[in-house]
Amino acid sequence: QVQLVESGGGLVQAGASLRLSCAASGGTFNLYAMGWFRQAPGKEREFVATINPSGGGTYYAGSVKGRFTISRDNAKSTVYLQMNSLKPEDTAVYSCAGRRTYGSIHYATGTSEYNFWGQGTQVTVSS
Repeated sequence: QVQLVESGGGLVQAGASLRLSCAASGGTFNLYAMGWFRQAPGKEREFVATINPSGGGTYYAGSVKGRFTISRDNAKSTVYLQMNSLKPEDTAVYSCAGRRTYGSIHYATGTSEYNFWGQGTQVTVSS
């Protein structure tokens, strides 16, 4: 069973940067596409970014494209989310998730498409 543990969240001012990490254990990391999602208070969980198993392909939500970068290090079984130019509306609990792709090139943006999840890390951006 795959376990995911996020880290790197915190409280920052608008315009600052943060890098989130998500470490995986218990599975074959380079078989999984990985994604980041976020959930703000009172709102549904929403897709942020995803990366394919090799790291050669990424896809972003429009609200973060150009500001956030997803990457992965398969040797370390870790996926990252570099967040720049943070805005107060980026405040949320950020969770990483993984899924087997079985060779598909589809970029999954729905929560139901992912098989395992981390507990999340809080990101708070003050104005």
